[in-house]
Amino acid sequence: MALHLVKLCVGAASVDDQKSWIKTRVAQNERNGLGRIHDYVTRMRPKRAAELLDGGSLYWVIKGVVLARQRILSLELRRGGDGIDRTAIILQPKLQLTEAQPRRAFQGWRYLPPEDAPADLSSRRGKNAPPALSAALADLGLL
Repeated sequence: MALHLVKLCVGAASVDDQKSWIKTRVAQNERNGLGRIHDYVTRMRPKRAAELLDGGSLYWVIKGVVLARQRILSLELRRGGDGIDRTAIILQPKLQLTEAQPRRAFQGWRYLPPEDAPADLSSRRGKNAPPALSAALADLGLL
């Protein structure tokens, strides 16, 4: 069964900010010869890598609310210019919007069991609220 990660999206004020950041990172990786990939580089390698690679996603917390996710494609070892090994979490560039789920601040990333992960917005019936409205409703405890 797939396991997920949850991570704060530091500096992004909205889903649109996150989309812009992803677009910039993909272009940067392409210029650096890594291809059209989106990666998130972290100091620690997840110990439960096999579970993450079995269909897991990285869920992004934007302004205290989980609002989107990206599918985890692979984990790669990267050695920084300082000689320190890090792990690049290779992500599907497409950002999938999710139901709003409030989250308290934390450092680094955390494992997220599938039963605790918010559903994708596309899987909900009817029209979906814009991410900003979903975040505001979640902040008020109405979602």
